[in-house]
Amino acid sequence: MMAFSRRSLMQAFAATAAVAVAPQPALASDDTQETVPNSFIESNGIRYAYRRLGPSKGIPLVFLMHLQGTMDNWDPAVVDPLAKHRPVILFSNAGVGLSGGAAPRSIEGMAGHVEAFLDAMKFKTVDLLGLSIGGFIAQQVALDRPSLVRQLILVGTGPQGGDDMHPTPEARAMISKPHSQAESLPFLLFAPTASSQAAAQAFLSRLAQRRAEREPAVTPETLQAQSAAAIAWSTPPESNQYGRLAELKQPVLVVNGNRDIVIPTINSYILAQHLANAKLIIYPDAGHGSLFQYTEDFVGEVSRFLQT
Repeated sequence: MMAFSRRSLMQAFAATAAVAVAPQPALASDDTQETVPNSFIESNGIRYAYRRLGPSKGIPLVFLMHLQGTMDNWDPAVVDPLAKHRPVILFSNAGVGLSGGAAPRSIEGMAGHVEAFLDAMKFKTVDLLGLSIGGFIAQQVALDRPSLVRQLILVGTGPQGGDDMHPTPEARAMISKPHSQAESLPFLLFAPTASSQAAAQAFLSRLAQRRAEREPAVTPETLQAQSAAAIAWSTPPESNQYGRLAELKQPVLVVNGNRDIVIPTINSYILAQHLANAKLIIYPDAGHGSLFQYTEDFVGEVSRFLQT
């Protein structure tokens, strides 16, 4: 296989053009990310928390959250429009938010909980949207259960054993020490420019719109487990570094900002290069949470992708 340097990979994939988003019809139900009640289901002795929005029929789009995040970290500007045309499921893994059990210290263990939840919900086919560590988990679920996963959306994430998959020292310090979300999310998810930071403040305002039935913050024990799982996933194997990506035959939409300090953007290019059927979108002037900055364009791209 031909080797590619970081520079050649970055040059090989040109910037993508923005696409206008058509007006959307009203929600199929009255529930939105701001108002939908929490639901619970048990499997193998673990009580999982989830929120279900949108139509009762159709292939569910299941959201898998980033490290330290709960269901309350999903942006209504992303969730609500996508739930207009398809069932949307927000999910808290074991040990996160209102879900029971302990957070596993491996991505394989976290994927096992997702699979147990999906089986308990009696889903035969799903689409997965994974953000950051949620993208690691989504890849593992698709590898474990290829017949269950129809399509993947991988945002701000990377392959197992990717290229320098660790956060910058500044981002690592922000993740590892207690900070308010008002301080940490703009730094970790957005670029340091005035325009991106303005988008971060708008994002925080949208997150605050949900007032009832909010999830508790991730505990230090869960953060330690998530960090251990992420480090293990990010460590390159001794051989066949990206070999398992070739096993993923599903269509994949890969999305990131051009200034990701949590999982360097080069890893989104690597995903697109090694996956059999991938489309890559890199947003300018954006970071790890580009979907929360370019909400309308992201929703439009995802909607078109899931219709293919």
